[in-house]
Amino acid sequence: DRFEAHVTRRAHGEPIAYLTGRREFWSLELNVTPDVLIPRPDTELLVEQALARIPEDAEWTVADLGTGSGAIALAIATERPRCHLIATDSSPAALIVARGNAARHGITNVQFRQGEWLKPLAGTRLDVIVSNPPYVRAGDPHLAQGDVRFEPRSALVDGTDGLDAIRSIAADAVSCLHPGGWLLFEHGYDQAQAVRALLETHGYT
Repeated sequence: DRFEAHVTRRAHGEPIAYLTGRREFWSLELNVTPDVLIPRPDTELLVEQALARIPEDAEWTVADLGTGSGAIALAIATERPRCHLIATDSSPAALIVARGNAARHGITNVQFRQGEWLKPLAGTRLDVIVSNPPYVRAGDPHLAQGDVRFEPRSALVDGTDGLDAIRSIAADAVSCLHPGGWLLFEHGYDQAQAVRALLETHGYT
């Protein structure tokens, strides 16, 4: 009966990750629920880019904004065990999932804080900020296709042009980063020019 119920749910398009409650990311098997975005291989590139900039023996402070399942923060924390990771999310349910994943893998150099983007980090100086924020435009036809139909809309969509979260992060990160620090985030496939202009407005190079 359970198997047939899962087949029926899958036939309606529900993601396998939500059916099994698991998804692998960066060789870490993570618990996932409909409260969090399903980690995707594309986002491993964000981890790679961060690790390329963080020396192996660094004792840096790194923030992951909108951590969801904790995938990005936990991957970086695993590869850079001397760094201190701070992962934020506005969703209490998402933080329960993320904390559970950290405990499951015995990762102790990550601290979780509730709040929107950089607000829980007021007064903290950071060496690197990473994020996979919502960047899909409201009304984008892709939202009616595939797995995203079942994922939390707040993790996918932000504003009519999809850039509201990125605007907030870019504005606040300037005062949080050490000189020479890095801001790394995902954005939409067709948003590069708009994002570049936004960053230049705030004085990034």
